Amino acid sequence: MATAQEVRTLALSLPRTEEALVRDQVKFRVNRIVYVALSRDEESMGFAFPREERPALIASEPEKFFMPAASDERYNWVQVRLAALDEDEMTELVVSAWAMVVPKRLSADWLARLDVKAVERRSE
Repeated sequence: MATAQEVRTLALSLPRTEEALVRDQVKFRVNRIVYVALSRDEESMGFAFPREERPALIASEPEKFFMPAASDERYNWVQVRLAALDEDEMTELVVSAWAMVVPKRLSADWLARLDVKAVERRSE
């Protein structure tokens, strides 16, 4: 089970990320572009995700993923229940969302370093 604190720790480790409190909701953004937001009760997380792929993601695991609020459906956004995520899934969703909002070179460099660290951990 992923927690709001794990999301916060990971998001704040990503380059150019800042935490903001917007209408009593914690959001993580690069400049003014939000890529992850925690629900007020911290039981779910919204994250940047390609709008055209959203129906397939939700249909694949409807107990885990769900549509954003009607007012946010126009955005590249989807919601997930944190209790349904393990740490690896949470990491993949947060990092992928972050990669959508930063320059491609920055995300490519950072993702390459992340892959190297993962391989090193597996070989230990």
